[in-house]
Amino acid sequence: MEIRPTTDQDLDVFVDTLHAAFGRFPETPAADGSGVWWSALEMDRGLFAVAADGRPVGTAAAYSFELTLPGGDLAPVAGVSCVGVLPSHRRRGVLGAMMRHQLTGLRARGEFLSVLLASEATIYGRFGYGPATYTTRLTVPRHKAGFAPPRARGTADVTDSGSVEVLRRAECGEVLEAVYDRYRRAQPGALSRPHRWWASGAGQPPIAPAPRYVAVHRDADGVPDGYASYALGEPGTTLTVDETIAGDDAVFTALARFVLGHDLVTQVVFKHVPREHPLRRQFTDFRGGEVSGDTDWLWVRLLDVPRALTARGWEADGELVLDVDDPFLGEHERHLLTVRDGKAECVPTGREPDLSLDVRDLGSLYLGGTAPSTLVRAGHLRAHRPGAAAVADALFRVERAPHCLHWF
Repeated sequence: MEIRPTTDQDLDVFVDTLHAAFGRFPETPAADGSGVWWSALEMDRGLFAVAADGRPVGTAAAYSFELTLPGGDLAPVAGVSCVGVLPSHRRRGVLGAMMRHQLTGLRARGEFLSVLLASEATIYGRFGYGPATYTTRLTVPRHKAGFAPPRARGTADVTDSGSVEVLRRAECGEVLEAVYDRYRRAQPGALSRPHRWWASGAGQPPIAPAPRYVAVHRDADGVPDGYASYALGEPGTTLTVDETIAGDDAVFTALARFVLGHDLVTQVVFKHVPREHPLRRQFTDFRGGEVSGDTDWLWVRLLDVPRALTARGWEADGELVLDVDDPFLGEHERHLLTVRDGKAECVPTGREPDLSLDVRDLGSLYLGGTAPSTLVRAGHLRAHRPGAAAVADALFRVERAPHCLHWF
């Protein structure tokens, strides 16, 4: 078996092979090739696993994104996707060979982080990926959607000074692109959406050209600062919000109030809400919002531990000795992480470790969405001295929980 890179000439075969791996059939693109998820593929970053007879039997790809890190810095990342092996060639080491080839290639490009969305939660841990952001689905019956006034002293229930305008998706692509780009630069865990995604209609709504209404929020000066993409499903009594993008909680609340006030709707489903979002607590009836689909979203893989740890920002000072095992790549390293004034230094050390962990677990900790003590209690991290987990919790804690909405 050979692992080889793909080219633009391989696009049709790549798409057909991947769909066959999942037992699906491709959608029909528009005449110009747009409107389908693969219209955003970067074929110079794809891989084929090729059998002895020259037939492709496996695929893997990567997109070029920016990831917003704790502290606000942006890091280039590889967004791994389109990973599949034909049913006739599974359990033969094809997937492992492609993953090893891909990770080696990403390092050779100078990339120190890789991310993906896992089709199954049991697959990618063995390749060093750990779940790092999480999302929930919130279903709100309209008769339970009354908003309570704020109870904190000195807090007024001020009417939103902005406005909401309803547009069709086809009318506001440039507005959505600009609003999302401002949002993702301020939200840890968010990924960029390159212009070609919007231009080609790749991905899921509201990027895709599927019919959608969009509630666009504008501030008091008329500048767009949030949106909610939505549609009514059959028989027309459930309004489903694909995603809500808001610069702050006040804008999110204004958009939530708007969709919850839609006539002839019995319930509203918010598909992607951060775990600790305050919306539920704003209702008079705390049980007015039912949480379901609490799941992982973005998985993170560190390719260069020192570079990754020094790239992000930190909220507390301190130091830890991390003993990091990377069994898939056959590596084992010990690092002294020292944080001062929001910046980190990470160097090799021979000191006794404070924590021992697998690189997949470091991926889960990296964005601050998982507490080290949680993984200690789960038996995945080993704390070598009393208080080590508490120090790690303080170091990895973030002011704003990571969240990712982008599908790829």
